[in-house]
Amino acid sequence: MPRIMIKGGVWRNTEDEILKAAVMKYGKNQWSRIASLLHRKSAKQCKARWYEWLDPSIKKTEWSREEEEKLLHLAKLMPTQWRTIAPIIGRTAAQCLEHYEFLLDKAAQRDNEEETADDPRKLKPGEIDPNPETKPARPDPIDMDEDELEMLSEARARLANTQGKKAKRKAREKQLEEARRLAALQKRRELRAAGIEIQKKRKKKRGVDYNAEIPFEKKPAAGFYDTSEENYQALDADFRKLRQQDLDGELRSEKEGRERKKDRQQLKRKKESDLPSAILQTSGVSEFTKKRSKLVLPAPQISDTELEEVVKVGQASEIARQTAEESGITNSASSTLLSEYNVTNNSIALRTPKTPAAQDRILQEAQNLMALTNVDTPLKGGLNTPLHESDFTGVTPQRQVVQTPNTVLSTPFRTPSHGAEGLTPHSGMTPKPVVGVTPGRTPLRDKLNINPEEGMADYSDPSYTKHMERESRENLRLGLMGLPAPKNDFEIVLPENAEKELEDHNADDTYIEDAADADARKQSIREMERIKALKRMHKAVQKDLPRPSEVNETILRPLNVEPPLTDLQKSEELIKKEMITMLHFDLVHHPYGELPGGKKGKVPGFGPGSTEHLSYLEHNPYEKYSKEDIKKAEELLAQEMEVVKQGMGHGELSSEAYNQNRYTRANLASKKDRIESLEKRLEINRGHMTTEAKRAAKMEKKLKILLGGYQSRAMGLIKQLNDLWDQIEQAHLELRTFEELKKHEDAAIPRRLECLKEDVQRQQEREKELQQRFAEFMLDKEAFQSKY
Repeated sequence: MPRIMIKGGVWRNTEDEILKAAVMKYGKNQWSRIASLLHRKSAKQCKARWYEWLDPSIKKTEWSREEEEKLLHLAKLMPTQWRTIAPIIGRTAAQCLEHYEFLLDKAAQRDNEEETADDPRKLKPGEIDPNPETKPARPDPIDMDEDELEMLSEARARLANTQGKKAKRKAREKQLEEARRLAALQKRRELRAAGIEIQKKRKKKRGVDYNAEIPFEKKPAAGFYDTSEENYQALDADFRKLRQQDLDGELRSEKEGRERKKDRQQLKRKKESDLPSAILQTSGVSEFTKKRSKLVLPAPQISDTELEEVVKVGQASEIARQTAEESGITNSASSTLLSEYNVTNNSIALRTPKTPAAQDRILQEAQNLMALTNVDTPLKGGLNTPLHESDFTGVTPQRQVVQTPNTVLSTPFRTPSHGAEGLTPHSGMTPKPVVGVTPGRTPLRDKLNINPEEGMADYSDPSYTKHMERESRENLRLGLMGLPAPKNDFEIVLPENAEKELEDHNADDTYIEDAADADARKQSIREMERIKALKRMHKAVQKDLPRPSEVNETILRPLNVEPPLTDLQKSEELIKKEMITMLHFDLVHHPYGELPGGKKGKVPGFGPGSTEHLSYLEHNPYEKYSKEDIKKAEELLAQEMEVVKQGMGHGELSSEAYNQNRYTRANLASKKDRIESLEKRLEINRGHMTTEAKRAAKMEKKLKILLGGYQSRAMGLIKQLNDLWDQIEQAHLELRTFEELKKHEDAAIPRRLECLKEDVQRQQEREKELQQRFAEFMLDKEAFQSKY
């Protein structure tokens, strides 16, 4: 039996690549021709593979929740119309059907409480995929069989052929025609060499022979005419336009550079004239952003005075309650008058309720569709299939908006207490409730029922108003009658900031200071305090001069030495000791790197080696002097300086003396000074060298930009000159070669002429001899013919 091959099966990577290349060449209409390249696939399968998997417009990403909701909604509106549903969702029909079945199987597993990690639509071992066109291609085997290799080579050859289907036959016919022409030409040459001339027959063409005739020729009339205007005027050759760059045309890079330069100039002009639009253009914003309108908020319902009043009342009651507890008074009067207000009443009611749990709409729709699919025949009777709530208002499903519930209207302060349970009870009568009334000011949580609930009263009825006043007076009288007898053993506790509060009360309450002015005033006060603290510091700390990180205490001289110290030396030692103490104090409290006034976040006393400084300051405490003592010391120093100036005979040293940079003899300077001088000169020279190098780099960069085109042009011209010089040398060499050849030819031409003349003479003599023999033979022939 012959081998029967059924087309179809899984798609290989090679087949996908051949199909894509064939679609690129033949288009999406010639599926039979495309299928001829694939031996195992039909035209229908090739078309399905392209439109279900290989088309670049197919979306192969994960399904989003919106797409799943839309799929289930459209499947409910248009059941089994997958070709209609697919373009609405933006997927293929096979993808829609496959995902729809996946959702149904997932919902069925949820109902059966079966949680499996495997895909329910996955093929089992041994099963054949009914839709292989919608699955990814399998990789090619390492060792491909001969049929696949032959198919691959044939497809490569056919796809590489761009001349059409009959290219091989046309090429073969062309070769045969050329062979026939060469054979006929060889035959005519051989006949012509044998002395036989054959006239080539020309085929008479039907129509006009454009090689022999002039189509639509109009012969001029006979006569003499002036033809001076028909003379060709040769134009002068313009060799300036024969350069290589003119012949090649403008390069793309030059054109882009010119356009970029034009854009930069246009942007520069726009920046000078219209800066905002230029900024928007460079930042990528095409239009001006809309200016944000001013935020207008409603007037606050609670004023600052009311808030302060609430806070002060709470603080006063808290202080009084704490004082009563500390004094040991735990009678009923104290506990009744001083209630606990820190804990919020009914904290459970004030807690923000949870957002209602969102329902899985996708699962509900899948369960509805599965229930409708598995419904029994209506002939059995009974109840309808229970379904979840659905929506048929449009093509797209309605999205469920999740909102946080408003808990403001359910707080105890806004809800009337008559409708709430567990709050302060009221009188026996049932007043007229007013639901949803917002109180005008912040209600106080008083357990003594001092504040009336204004939101519950209906003041439109005068009789009700009088009744409420009478009831309140009666309640007050009953409450006062129930008070215990006074003991008069209470203590008065003044607040801590009584004087400050008194000053605040005495201040003008009508003027409210602006927040910015208050911040500026506080900032100025802090700045003044910082300046005062800075003036009390040492000069090195005030000017932020460099200070040593370690203190050298070896500069102090021992006191018990021989010979003993003089008074001047003792004074110098006292100055050194005070200087060392000041250095230790500054290293502890003002380490170097911290700006004056403590602007940098360093903690004083916790730097490296702070323990040594603290131990030194314990044995040698740092003394702080008053302003008067410092002023007296400055005056004493000024007087002593005047005495020293008069005694030494020198005046004030001007500030210009430090900038003169005077020279002195090198032999008078010490070795250390000479080394420092040379180091300074080396440093100056290095600085000059660095500066000049930067300038040279900038100039080189500018010159490179300015002369880059000229340099490249010069290099091109140099190359052209070298090529021309090589051509000139080659031409000179050829000229000398041909001159030598001419010389040799001139010498050989006479000899060749003599040889040719001899050959011609010899040939003439031989021809004459042959003609005589021919004449004799002709005579013999005539004699023979006449004889016989």
